[in-house]
Amino acid sequence: MSLTEAPESPKGRPALHPPELYACDKIAEGVEGLAAVTEEDVARYQEQGYLVVHSAFTEAEVSAAMQGLLHLISGGNPEFDRFDIEEMAKDRWPTLVGEERQYATRKIMDFTPFDSRLLAMAEHPQLRAVLERLIGATPERFQDMALIKPPQIGREKPWHQDLAYFDLPLGTRVVGVWIALDEATIENGCMHVLEGGHREGPRFHFQIRDWQICDTEMLGRKCVAVPLKPGGCLFFDGLLPHGTPHNLSPHRRRALQFHYRPAGVEANASEERKTAFGGEGNGVSC
Repeated sequence: MSLTEAPESPKGRPALHPPELYACDKIAEGVEGLAAVTEEDVARYQEQGYLVVHSAFTEAEVSAAMQGLLHLISGGNPEFDRFDIEEMAKDRWPTLVGEERQYATRKIMDFTPFDSRLLAMAEHPQLRAVLERLIGATPERFQDMALIKPPQIGREKPWHQDLAYFDLPLGTRVVGVWIALDEATIENGCMHVLEGGHREGPRFHFQIRDWQICDTEMLGRKCVAVPLKPGGCLFFDGLLPHGTPHNLSPHRRRALQFHYRPAGVEANASEERKTAFGGEGNGVSC
């Protein structure tokens, strides 16, 4: 079996990736609270490509954001329809209720205009203050996502660089913010990052299990696991290779993810991105 072939999976579970794809040999360290971020932490972010902040949000703020997320997933706002639904549930989505909807939802997008609790987290003043220091300019949010891994069946997000998805000028300083609403552990699919990998520049991506870096490029490379308690967050560079393994644990893993760029940067044509990141388009195979 080749590395790009999915092994047979148990009924109801995702096909498993090779475990060597997430061979972490280090657990990320972090600072306590957004106000505690120092210039040394900012410099370390520029070198390593990521910064972990524990207790970035209070228990009340996390609870409010979770309620906002569940409100949208449950269909509480009929005007909201930006769901990424698991293939097996698409035909039945209109009939699903309660827990069934959470199992069927992989992610939701573009939600801040529909819930003030989620908007408050995305535009938290202390969060924005850290972002301004990391970006070196006024931050502008351009993407909202909630990433959901149900227990036992939560799928992998293979290794990738986020800038491979965005039609932005090469060199744009993009910062992703990944916020844990549930505890994120190695067992339930926490973030894994390739420390310093952003300094190696764009990598070719291929459509395999997702739009991703080729498995052969990542197999066996030592990476850093980023477990987080609820309210902890990870800041990461748009060129930092990262991924999340399957969740085969009995514990749900829900997280928010936002992306920010310098204010005033405009999207450009996709040709520049495809030249830099698109393997197939450059005649490269995986």
